[in-house]
Amino acid sequence: MSDRVIAARGLTKDYGGGKGIFGLDLAVNKGEVFGFLGPNGAGKTTTIRLLMGFTRPDKGSAELLGLPCFQQAPAIHRRVGYLPGELALMDDMTGREFIRLMADMRGLKDLGRARELTERFQLDDRGKIRKMSKGTKQKVGLVCAFMAAPELLILDEPTSGLDPLMQNVFIDLLLEEKARGATVLLSSHLFEEVERTCDRIAILRAGKLAAVETAGTLRRGKVLRFSFASVDDAGAFAARVPGARRDRERVDVTLTEPGELSALLGLAAAYPVADLEARNQSLEELFLHFYGGDK
Repeated sequence: MSDRVIAARGLTKDYGGGKGIFGLDLAVNKGEVFGFLGPNGAGKTTTIRLLMGFTRPDKGSAELLGLPCFQQAPAIHRRVGYLPGELALMDDMTGREFIRLMADMRGLKDLGRARELTERFQLDDRGKIRKMSKGTKQKVGLVCAFMAAPELLILDEPTSGLDPLMQNVFIDLLLEEKARGATVLLSSHLFEEVERTCDRIAILRAGKLAAVETAGTLRRGKVLRFSFASVDDAGAFAARVPGARRDRERVDVTLTEPGELSALLGLAAAYPVADLEARNQSLEELFLHFYGGDK
């Protein structure tokens, strides 16, 4: 049996005007937490909707759990914990009634896990959904996604509307699901959330994959910060280093390949360096490498 849980080949959905996804190849393995990054309009939600079988691709194919996404959508939905980016809940129900309805639709008889998650997220599920805040509705959605302990979780901006404390509760829960062996596709705008949970990270730009990096590769990237004696020296140095980012007297340079350090220090030696700091590259810096000022 293949360990491939999500597989997309040449997946295309063209909405016109450059909107959609184009020729997307994606592979997520069993037990992997796969991060999906990109600004609004990059194609993340379109990809997720295609994987969930809500819409048919123009070209290409996709499978979840070995099943074709569009043709076998009902069977897939019974095995996937899904949280959409825009929740559509039944406003006239209480949170508790909605959770029970979702459990019944999945054939879930034991609501012990749902009650545990409700307590964990400090969710008061007794009120009508129409009177709930965005964060409270998000908690209802999270309980519904996680309560059946699914083998695959697809989460689109799962902590939207949650306060920092609840964001940490979510991260702890996701790490527990990962330890259990669940596979997760996580679309998020929060770099810390992705860095703390994901094994691999994909960056989507204009409907195409710009990069797929392992967390280990990301952590090996180094950022050197040079502080020069003057703005002129910093500017002259930055002009000689592709990809350098300057802020007055400071210049940041990201190293990704062995051997770059010696050449960089050789260039810096031509200018008065007041200070030098080194640290690991952050996910945000990797993201900005592909997007620059285009957000």
